[in-house]
This record gives sequence, C-alpha cells and structure tokens, in this order.
Amino acid sequence: MVGAMARGAGRTKLACSLIERFSSECSIIGIKVTTVEDAESGCPRGESECVVCSSLQGEYEIIEETDAESDKDTCRMLASGAGRVFWLRALRPHLEEGIGKLLEIMGGDAISVCETNSLRRVVEPGLFVMVERKGSEEHKASAKDVVGYADRIVIFDGNEFDMGIDEVELADGRWTCKLKATAIIMAGGESVRMGRDKSMLPVGGRSMIEHIANQIRPHFDQVLISADDKAKYGFLGVDVISDEVSGRGPLGGIASALKASANELNFVVACDIPEIDMARVKTMLRQGRENDAVVPRSGAAEYEPLFAVYKKGILGAIESALLSGNYRIMDALNSCRIKYVDVENSEWMKNLNTVEDYEEFVGHRDDDSV
Repeated sequence: MVGAMARGAGRTKLACSLIERFSSECSIIGIKVTTVEDAESGCPRGESECVVCSSLQGEYEIIEETDAESDKDTCRMLASGAGRVFWLRALRPHLEEGIGKLLEIMGGDAISVCETNSLRRVVEPGLFVMVERKGSEEHKASAKDVVGYADRIVIFDGNEFDMGIDEVELADGRWTCKLKATAIIMAGGESVRMGRDKSMLPVGGRSMIEHIANQIRPHFDQVLISADDKAKYGFLGVDVISDEVSGRGPLGGIASALKASANELNFVVACDIPEIDMARVKTMLRQGRENDAVVPRSGAAEYEPLFAVYKKGILGAIESALLSGNYRIMDALNSCRIKYVDVENSEWMKNLNTVEDYEEFVGHRDDDSV
C-alpha cells in the first residue's frame, strides 16, 4: 500500500516503479482507491471540473482499466506492467464493502500495489509506505489520519526516492521492506536453567540464533548481536557487539548495542524467543516513534524488556543506572516515556528457559511440518 502526505508527492511514480520491478517475477494487480466523502458536496480536492465524486453511482464502484496510453494514474500502472488495474471509488462508510468486493474479484492469492491513504484504516497490508515531497510542509487530512500506521516514510526530491526499490522484497506473496531500525539479538546470557547455550540449540537444521536472525533480516536495515564472543557468531555475517564493561547483565549489553546502532529505533529480542511476530514488532516500532520505549506487559508487573523497542536517546538514562550500580532494565527506564503493550498471555513471545520448553517447541515444529 502506497500513501502520500500531499498531492504531487510522487506516490504514483513509486507505485509504478514497484510494479515495473516485480511484474517480471509475478502477476501484479494495480489498485487506485478514491474515497468520496459526499457525492453531492463537490470535489474534496477543490477541483471545479472534477466529476470523480459527483459521477459515483451508488455506494461504491469498481472499474477495470484497459487503457495503457493515457496519463491517468491507473493507465500508468497498466503501462508499468501490471497484469490488471482497478479503480475503486467508494463513499467512506462503504469503503470496506467496496474493497471486500474487489478482493473477491482479484482472488485471495493476488499480489497488489495499491495507491491510497484512507484504505489503511480498513485493511492492514503487508507493507504501508507513505511518500513525502522533500521540503514540503503540506499534509492532507487523509495523510494525517493514517501516517501513524506507516511502516516507512519515503522522501521524494522530484527525481529520486530515499528508498531504493531493491530495499523492497516480495517473499511468499508478502511485501516487506527494510525498516529504518536496528534489531539487536541478545546472546550474552549464561543459559543456567537450560544447561547449555540457548543460542546454538538446533532448530530446523540451523542454530537458534540463526533461526531468529533469518526472521529479522528482511525487515531491518541493521542487525546486531549483543555478545562477548565475536568469533562464535561470525558465521551470521553481522556485527557482534561486546559489552564495554562485563558483568552488568542485559542492561549493559543493551547499552553497548545502542551505542553501536545506526538508528534511533531499536528492537531488542532475547535469543531464547524463537518465533518473532513481525506484525506485532512493526506495531511496536510505530508506537516507538512517539515514546522512549515500548515494552510488553502482562498483569500489573510482568514485563518483557527483552522483547521491546528502545530509542537510542535513552542511553543517558541507562548509563546513569549502570553507574549507580542498578542493573535492572525497568528501573533504568523510570525517567523515560514508556508505552506498555498489554498482552493477555505470552504465547506469542514464548521464552525457552528449560530443556522441557525447548523439547516442547521442537515437537510442535515437527508436528506442524508433518
């Protein structure tokens, strides 16, 4: 899904570039969505000769584009290589009904590139990027309404985007993009209860830490390992960050990794949480834009600080806690703006603390593969 902060931001250019890039690999459907507030009230964009709204018949209308020669947005999509292109016009209260009908026409396995802002309130896409014109301070009302859902804001200078098309991937029918964020995998624990190194436990023919890293790589533009043994994790091909001062627990590891991070937003995950719910992580990263940290919580005081989002800017608070000898992560965040994510249970981020936990996890994976 491609949105825009303002008119003329370059949204159609980006959508067409994506279609052109991936249409040789699979059939791409192009979609243009126009949300009509009131068919009788005139053009919401202030265009006196526009008949997009007033010509709408009924609650919604779906038109398939067949002309690849015109300069209309839908025609440009078709000319870029889209297999089919549809224009959905709908009254806002019937937008969900309209997109539901279009999805029926397209088929459940269809892969699409969709130009819209408003539809993000109705549909959660695999990827939602918003285009902003460099230097522009103009923002549409529809953009302000959904910008908080954007996985990435792409800046367009009139010629080029600050995101390369090669940063977008299509894997198993799902769009992904490397986010401007760092993933930090914590691998410095002693694994006392497990009795062996958790990070190297075999999962599907790979080590646990590689299993986790492979889930994370497509979504982050930087991945770091927090561990003292750099040689041990060299096979992963990412930077391994050792603690500046040993013996300060996970908080010391987080501090050292945040210093090495190239991004303000950072997702920290323990190496004993084998399955990463990326939809939830992406939501937490969006919440992290307006907070210093985003931490899952179950009950009144059960926190999961090793499946959390931290801004690099909290380094001062962390270092103050370390200097005082307080190595508790949550204590270090006392002066920070924390967004707590309340969860009913921790099954979605289940830790493997014991041999029994590990054997149960592996057994479930084997059952699922049968």
